[in-house]
Amino acid sequence: MRSTPDLCDDYTLDSRVLDSLFFNFGGFTSFSGQLVTVKCFEDNSKLKELVASSGDGRVIVVDGGASKRCAYLGGQIALEACRNGWQGFVVNGYVRDVDELSEINIGIKALGSYPKKTNRLGAGEANVLISFAGVSFQPGDHLYSDNNGIIVTSKYLI
Repeated sequence: MRSTPDLCDDYTLDSRVLDSLFFNFGGFTSFSGQLVTVKCFEDNSKLKELVASSGDGRVIVVDGGASKRCAYLGGQIALEACRNGWQGFVVNGYVRDVDELSEINIGIKALGSYPKKTNRLGAGEANVLISFAGVSFQPGDHLYSDNNGIIVTSKYLI
């Protein structure tokens, strides 16, 4: 994958750059793919359903409303996602099991870590327009992430 700075330089008009809020937690620091969205607040039921399906190299973007009261993603969900062919996650919220996450071959960017899990009440929506960190995410957009940052485009660049 080309670096996000190179992609921004070459595709200035189509690159949407996320605010620098996210930290690496997964075994991969660089990842990319077509994105799928999940909107949920303190409930990761829809995320758990989604990772059980075939990822086909896609990236899951989770809008958890930046809640600081729970973790949307931990070792079990990340491992299942890896086994099912997902490339990574960008989480507008927190994760847990950070030592486990660092050993799983998947990219994970999140706001931080928190030990408490979410509730599972079946709430949330998948494949909807979401916005956070100064960017809107449309299902089917493409996401590119590395140590320099995260960008989103409407078309495949590399």
